[in-house]
Amino acid sequence: MNTKQSSVGQLLFSIPSQSVLGECALWHVQEQAIYWVDILAAKIQRYFPATKQLESFELPHRIGCFAFTEVEGDIIAAFDIGIARYSLLNGDLRWLAQPEMHLRLNRFNDGRSDRQGRFWAGTMCEQDDLSLPTTTPGSLYCLASAGEKPVRAISDVLISNGLCWSKDGTTMYHADSVKQSIYAFDFDTRSATISNKREFAITTGHCFPDGATVDSDDHLWNAQWGASQVLRYKPDGSIDIVLKTPVSQPSSVAIGGPDMDWLIVTTAKHSLSAEALANEPQSGDVFVYQLNAVKGIEEPKCKL
Repeated sequence: MNTKQSSVGQLLFSIPSQSVLGECALWHVQEQAIYWVDILAAKIQRYFPATKQLESFELPHRIGCFAFTEVEGDIIAAFDIGIARYSLLNGDLRWLAQPEMHLRLNRFNDGRSDRQGRFWAGTMCEQDDLSLPTTTPGSLYCLASAGEKPVRAISDVLISNGLCWSKDGTTMYHADSVKQSIYAFDFDTRSATISNKREFAITTGHCFPDGATVDSDDHLWNAQWGASQVLRYKPDGSIDIVLKTPVSQPSSVAIGGPDMDWLIVTTAKHSLSAEALANEPQSGDVFVYQLNAVKGIEEPKCKL
């Protein structure tokens, strides 16, 4: 296996956010700001690199993921109990879909907008032992319109993660963290239907695929929880780059910055022992690396 680190330069800076469960890193091009969520703390954080200003938005529910919209301050958010349109400016909330309200142990987790502006989000069971008969597997849902019911695209998911699309939008990637697999699907950009499921990459040992993104070279970047690493995969699923992180639980990645060449990595301190936290005190912070000859793709706005 021929891997390299030459496309990833030095650590530019870190943000001392100390998130309990940082996820859903996003770069807002117009604001020139880094966004991410802290799921268990029920908040969104925003950081302006130019001024080093860090802000927090307290939310009414825990949040798994969100997408920007064309309306300033408005987001489409997958809260634990459903998908809603939410205003970061005034706190207005309008529920759009709550497909698993009847499943007491399930909550929404990872998701994002596809390149056509539909919103996708997956669920997971919060029960510690996922082999128990009371476990209710999660699903991946697509919400194409604010007035429609969400469509279940994938079922029997243990922890939904790693959702992203190829540069042209015709391949969808989705990970099930517990199954240690990243899958690829053919994606019909007009109908939002998926087909031809195949295994794109697998992990082994205490290494679980988490949040992901695709760069302008059509390579997939994946944060790998428990393994202190972010991997860049070629379109054929082979490993191109291994980036080691200073903490054990990198959780999501985005590419942004003024020139769209920063790799942004969220992390978490959730579930770490006191001894582990003492050994890696920056767990929960956000790390930003310089990329060399690699660019990102602007995050699409959700059109709901």
